[in-house]
Amino acid sequence: MLPVQAGLDPERHAPRIVAVLFWAMSLGSAASIAASTVSPIAGADLAGKAAYAGVPSALVLLGSAVSAPLWGAAMDRLGRRWALGLGLLAGVVGSGVAGAALVARSLVGFLAGLTLTGAASAAVQLSRFAAAEVHPPAVRARAIANVVLGGTVGAVLGPILIGPAGAAAARFGLNELVGPFAIGIGLYLLASASVLWWLRPDPLDLARIINSLHPDAATATGTTRTVGVILRQPGALLAVSAMVIGQMVMVMLMVITSLHMRDSHHGLGSISAVISAHTLGMYAFSVVSGRWADRWGRGPVIVLGSGLLTLAGLVAPLSQEVLPLAVSLFLLGLGWNLCFVGGSSLLADQLRVEERGRTQGVNDLLIGLGSAVGSLGSGVVFAAVGYSVMGGIGAAFALVPFGMALAWMRRGRPRPAVAPPA
Repeated sequence: MLPVQAGLDPERHAPRIVAVLFWAMSLGSAASIAASTVSPIAGADLAGKAAYAGVPSALVLLGSAVSAPLWGAAMDRLGRRWALGLGLLAGVVGSGVAGAALVARSLVGFLAGLTLTGAASAAVQLSRFAAAEVHPPAVRARAIANVVLGGTVGAVLGPILIGPAGAAAARFGLNELVGPFAIGIGLYLLASASVLWWLRPDPLDLARIINSLHPDAATATGTTRTVGVILRQPGALLAVSAMVIGQMVMVMLMVITSLHMRDSHHGLGSISAVISAHTLGMYAFSVVSGRWADRWGRGPVIVLGSGLLTLAGLVAPLSQEVLPLAVSLFLLGLGWNLCFVGGSSLLADQLRVEERGRTQGVNDLLIGLGSAVGSLGSGVVFAAVGYSVMGGIGAAFALVPFGMALAWMRRGRPRPAVAPPA
């Protein structure tokens, strides 16, 4: 166990810690989005087969999912600062390996590099929990949302950097696809250096102080529960279900909408507009969703989020026009955001300090698997029964956390599993 520094004031340090984590999320997301935009092109080019276009994204998802529990355990053992800093350094190495493999025309090396960038993405995503634990339960959700908001910066910055980075690579006589990975090296390196230098004191030390002021039931008994025991608790089960199922439904409908629109004879401009509306829903309202989760409670926000996911699944197939599709995909993104922020804050509420890293890592492993199931399943379902039925299937899955949240609140458990300060 790492020692707690004397004389720390969580209230004084928390805003700076959230700002550093927001910065790291912004840079990491930008690097990831820039790479993911060109990776399908690079994969197909290196393999010489269009069928390999989806393999790079699958390796990124696999790297992210498998490494999430490892980073979670590292956060408990090394502290949040060192684990997150090392995770971002994995992105530096991964981007460098992928870029070098493009120059050497090595598909295996390229995929290995992307797997490492996936591991970096997992560490970045876990940073939202570090923001949560340096705040008391009453404002925990908005801290998570403020870090998630960094995804908006990444979604804007990443695509903007692709063109200039590619042109710069071409001026050096390199494949223009190398450019985004060179940019990724710089972005991940800057994010890692920022975390290692400025994420002080370690959020884990502040979390122990806050936990002493807001003790939970597990702390009171002095016991540390296994992940299996934790996930059998109704609050933790609801939190994980909301995030995993919300992720699966969102990915399932999102990834196939572009193909659906192309089959309906829409151009790239229209497709881009719909996906942009979806991205806006995913990230731009993070500050609002965090405040709602703190003000109304985690359960009502999860109910609203899963309800919007259900609505999006039912409405999206009703029209092939751009505006209705854009509205439906916006609602899909917003529903995901509410489930993600509400679920993340609810899970943080259920855990004592010693349980957080590994449990949250397993949670993000399950989210990664949900993404993989949604991504792979969308193509199969779309090919077999079409977009309309797929939307209905997504809506049906979204009703699961909807019903769970209602039942949880009906049992009188809408409050975090913590006691107010004495």
